[in-house]
Amino acid sequence: MISTQRSLSGSSSQSPRSPSSPLEPFLSVSVTDPVKLGNGVQAYISYRVITKTNFPEYQAPEKIVIRRYSDFVWLRDRLAEKFKGIFIPPLPEKSTVEKFRFSAEFIEMRCQALHVFINRIASHPDLKQSEDLRTFLQEDEETMERARSQETGIFKKKPADLMQLFKDVQSKVSDVVLGKEKPVEETDPEYEKLKNYIFGLEDHLAEAQRQAFRLVKRHRELGDSLADFGKAIKLLGACEGESLGKAFSDLGSKSEMLSMKLQKEAHNLLMNFEEPLKDYVRTVQSIKATMADRASAFRQQCELAETTKLKEINLDKLTLMRSEKAGEAEIEYKELKAESEESTRRFETIVKLMSEEIVRFQEQKTADLGLAFHEFAKGQAKLANDIANAWRSLLPKLEACSLA
Repeated sequence: MISTQRSLSGSSSQSPRSPSSPLEPFLSVSVTDPVKLGNGVQAYISYRVITKTNFPEYQAPEKIVIRRYSDFVWLRDRLAEKFKGIFIPPLPEKSTVEKFRFSAEFIEMRCQALHVFINRIASHPDLKQSEDLRTFLQEDEETMERARSQETGIFKKKPADLMQLFKDVQSKVSDVVLGKEKPVEETDPEYEKLKNYIFGLEDHLAEAQRQAFRLVKRHRELGDSLADFGKAIKLLGACEGESLGKAFSDLGSKSEMLSMKLQKEAHNLLMNFEEPLKDYVRTVQSIKATMADRASAFRQQCELAETTKLKEINLDKLTLMRSEKAGEAEIEYKELKAESEESTRRFETIVKLMSEEIVRFQEQKTADLGLAFHEFAKGQAKLANDIANAWRSLLPKLEACSLA
């Protein structure tokens, strides 16, 4: 059993704090105690999710449920479907490599990432009101299993509906490829600046994460080398006289001690530096998904507005001709106009929410990455000091041997 708490999760953007007074609303969640269940391909990790709250719509001030990774996926999918325009927090990737899937380190990283994920939702002013979040945090495992197994969104459609949907998409793509139709895109300069910033940020964060990975690897390799060197120098010391042998033994012991410090710092780097950077790469990808929703809503709005205009022209024509089809055309026009107005409202809502979300994202990023880089520098400074002190303590004994 492995229990973990992320040091970064103490930031206000990721873990809602306990209330300063009993009357202040609060919702705090912990993901702890990962346990492997089952065997072979059926094996999975379960987590204890502990919720503390004074929200009146919750069943009790404290609730403990058992959840697995697929439950977290269900929650994120539900939120993404219902809260268009909001940056839904990302989930950690699902490893398919058996030897990594159940390693202690991978499980600790997964538990930490899930803890951050659920607390970002619990601290979000809109997402924390979600009925699906309450289901996730309160219902028993059997109820959660039923909710997770229910098909939602596109996959709830009948096979015939799906076939028509795929044909429509295929036709649309063909029109674009053949030049019959050009994709409709926003031309707002401010939004263009935002898109360029997000795409550039993704590249820079990904590169920083790659270099952090190299740092972790370098610390581990140096730690392994020092451990091997320490063993070798101890064996050498066993072959020497008392004075030189003792000096070599001390040198070997210091090397092994520094090896452990390097391995410990490598783990700290992984959990508190590389992982937060990787988390923000995923977060930017979530923002890009919201941008895709916005682009889709914009295209739908434009297409419906154009179709409505054509319907209006046709209706005017039929009315002037006193056609018997005018009544039916008027009904179609009114229905389409209502749908067009609704699509405009949906798009405007996404635009408004995204404007609010980007401000929240920038504030959270500043706090989280500021803390990550501070922890990185502090850890490196302590490691460098420990290494210098260890080697310095050996100098008198080694100098005495050289003068003997």
